[in-house]
Amino acid sequence: MRKLFRGAAALATSVVAVIALSASVEARPVDAWAGCPDGAVCIYPQNQNPAVKPTHVFYRYGAHNLSNQFGHHWVLNNQYGGATANLCTGSGGAGCGSPIAAKTGVYADLTPVNSIRLNR
Repeated sequence: MRKLFRGAAALATSVVAVIALSASVEARPVDAWAGCPDGAVCIYPQNQNPAVKPTHVFYRYGAHNLSNQFGHHWVLNNQYGGATANLCTGSGGAGCGSPIAAKTGVYADLTPVNSIRLNR
């Protein structure tokens, strides 16, 4: 009888361990927003509404040139601490429009946009 109880206890412990490990593998950061990691600016596929999975994820401050981005896209600024982002008509961050505030997003036509700039 003791062997049976020890075996059952060992099995229960194994099951709990497997469940705990599988739950931690699927965990996402609390601050992820529509698949955009905390501290990043994300661009989503054309006409994906609502935004689900980004095609471009930017972390580094400065200008990032874009290519082959046409039509309407969600651009989410999931940065923090007041960091902004701009959509720019020129390459290298030239000709930028109004800043996108931290923790906000815009649904913008990226046809005339050639770069995105992340600002501190």
